[in-house]
Amino acid sequence: MTHGMRTDTQSSYVDGGGRDGWRETATRYALLPLRVFLGITFIYAGIDKLTNSAFLSDSGAGSIGAMMHGVRASSAIPALVDLALKSPVGFGYAIALGELAVGIGTLIGLLARLAAFGGALISLSLWLTVSWASDPYYYGNDLAYLMAWLPLVLAGASVFSLDAAWRARRRQRAGEYRY
Repeated sequence: MTHGMRTDTQSSYVDGGGRDGWRETATRYALLPLRVFLGITFIYAGIDKLTNSAFLSDSGAGSIGAMMHGVRASSAIPALVDLALKSPVGFGYAIALGELAVGIGTLIGLLARLAAFGGALISLSLWLTVSWASDPYYYGNDLAYLMAWLPLVLAGASVFSLDAAWRARRRQRAGEYRY
């Protein structure tokens, strides 16, 4: 029974399947470098925030509180900044732990679409607050990160991921129980 899905094994990817085999392999692994980059970057960003005592402060140079006060007037959504200012340290921890969770989920491919959606939301919120005033707009990197997350939201992690291993295991078990 076919459903428009390939049923052959992966051996064609490595057995010199010609130009088409190379293209299929490249297509299959195309999002892996993006996944690795975003995963490592967000893990690093989360750890950097959690280990920076100046960042996790209400006020002072380099603090999340000072940064939020500094961007409030130029933010696209000042109410979002006001929400963060109610508890800047709590917001700083939330962003840092969110970045860490998103990075780990993306890197190991655990609930990869959900992790990518979380990364997109973090990037969107930072773009609308912290980097909104960047002129020209492409100087602010949060918009580029938002755009980078979208292919992973749509495609997930199809290779080298826990999600892919779980799918393969479910398919294998479903095949065992068909008879």
